[in-house]
Amino acid sequence: MNEFVEHVDEQDRVLAVVSRSDAVRHGWLHRIAVTVCRDRAGKVLVHRRSEGVSRFPGHYEVVAGGAVTAGESYQEAAARELAEELGIRVPVRFIVKFLNRSGLSPHWLAVHEAVVLADLKPDPDEIMWHSWLSESELRRFMRQHPFTPDSRETLSRYLTAVSGAVEDAE
Repeated sequence: MNEFVEHVDEQDRVLAVVSRSDAVRHGWLHRIAVTVCRDRAGKVLVHRRSEGVSRFPGHYEVVAGGAVTAGESYQEAAARELAEELGIRVPVRFIVKFLNRSGLSPHWLAVHEAVVLADLKPDPDEIMWHSWLSESELRRFMRQHPFTPDSRETLSRYLTAVSGAVEDAE
């Protein structure tokens, strides 16, 4: 099944509706929504992609997410992807958006955050392992294991945005 996404420009304005496979194949900008999940203690969810997925099998990730389908908002896509990949329905909060050129193809990447209090029910076709790590544990883990190409930049931008929001609130 091929999903339809919005081909967007450098300002994230819609140009056309295209298949995601065409967007990736031609390097057209489109939209991706992801979520950093934290538990009540503030630990970050890390998961390993199943070996059967088409993109980066067996790699680790610090976010759950995927393509924003045509007509869908970033926030709607982030919430939908959490339900599909992790089997949870929780509120997501927008954190930061940036033009990402380090993944499979260029895209606008909207990073959200969710606090997860329920047990996860990961889709085994997508996720083969998961754990909750503190930020220091996560940094060590990222030096030792293969992560998807945009994981480090995404985590860095997320942590910078969150720490800035904390400083702004003080």
